[in-house]
Amino acid sequence: MRDTLHRFFRAARGAGVRISPAESIDAMRAVAEVGPSDRGILRDALLLTLAKSGDDKAALGACFDTFFTHPDFEQPPAANDDDAENADEGASESGAETAEGAASGQASAELGALAQMLLAQDRAAIAAALSNASNAAGLTDIRVFTQRGLFASRVLEQLGIAQLRDDIDALNARNSADAERLAAALGSLRETVSEMVAQALLLYGREEKEALRNEILRNAPMARLEQRQIEQMRALIRNIARRLRERFSKPRKRQRRGHLDVRRTIRRNAAWGGIPFMTAWKRRHRDKPKIVAICDVSGSVAQVSDFFLLLIHSLHEVVSDVRSFAFSGNLIEVSEVLEKNKPEEAMKQIMSSVGYGSSDYGRSFVDFEKGFMSAITPQTTVIVLGDARSNNLDPRADILRRIGERSKRLVWLNPEGRMAWGFGDSEMPRYATFCNVVRQCATAQQLERAVADIVATYQ
Repeated sequence: MRDTLHRFFRAARGAGVRISPAESIDAMRAVAEVGPSDRGILRDALLLTLAKSGDDKAALGACFDTFFTHPDFEQPPAANDDDAENADEGASESGAETAEGAASGQASAELGALAQMLLAQDRAAIAAALSNASNAAGLTDIRVFTQRGLFASRVLEQLGIAQLRDDIDALNARNSADAERLAAALGSLRETVSEMVAQALLLYGREEKEALRNEILRNAPMARLEQRQIEQMRALIRNIARRLRERFSKPRKRQRRGHLDVRRTIRRNAAWGGIPFMTAWKRRHRDKPKIVAICDVSGSVAQVSDFFLLLIHSLHEVVSDVRSFAFSGNLIEVSEVLEKNKPEEAMKQIMSSVGYGSSDYGRSFVDFEKGFMSAITPQTTVIVLGDARSNNLDPRADILRRIGERSKRLVWLNPEGRMAWGFGDSEMPRYATFCNVVRQCATAQQLERAVADIVATYQ
């Protein structure tokens, strides 16, 4: 049962359920208490110990049902009743045929184990043989659909398919009826193995498939995603936000052990004649993190800004002091919207207020300077997310210069490729003069790295 549970945990992780080693140990202890005999109780025990949300519970339930449901071996239909009666009449009329039947029984005893199970229609033995063969073939290692044929062949080999073919050839010469029954059973066996392999691919190949898809999405330009990929990208951004929360949300106490503060140590131990009973260590001062995020939500970057805002939403959970602003033609503060609403609801409110318009960076910077310049201190990191295209209006780079002078760092994240900066109505080269960091953020991977680097400076 232990190996079975390990395989189930692996399948559950592939379904998107995060299971830690401690949680898997708790689940195994719960299963040891309730036992595997009652399937409903076993299911409830696993869901109670592993699920952390409604989505986890639904995913675990579906995974459990698939994992513990095995394809049934379909026995081929029996011989026609009339033929059986005729055979019985012929056997009763002739003693020679009785002797031939005894010889046939002796021949059956000489067949391989798989052939005997199939002729005897022993479903329990066949199910056990299929389970053992799948384990021996390493069916849990299947990853992609192109491996289905390979693993099906491995399972059949472990079952003894070669011996079964020899048995069918041998029976053709002595008992054609049994040979036909075995041939039909072989076809049913192949179908059952194919179903087992497809089920294993669903359980164990999902994680590899998701990882491959996410890797492709992480490096895909966010502005050129297809409609079917947008929801997948949102899920990926949510995972990125979760990783940022797990990495940076908990305060870390880092002391520079090994760097002795000699003066403080001597003063602290003056009462003992300078004998260092109590040591003092040097510690590096870290500023309290403050972030101001200014996001362009105009029509030219509407699709990308949706992902930007989703990631900014996570910053409110990672950093205690974050103020967020959004603009297209004018600028508004959206900190309260992001803090009090779920990400999807917050995005909808923000985009309905100022989204999809024509961008006017100059006017938006004027709005920020008039109403929110006091939010910037020497400890503040200012993040501007936008393409720097101001529709040939006054860019007011002088305001951005004052923002940079007033802040600790000014970071600009641009979703456009660097080759497009400075062409058309792009003011990026002028703005970049006053920024400490300028980075291209056209993909989810670039966006994650940029935000992680910003937050890491405060850790």
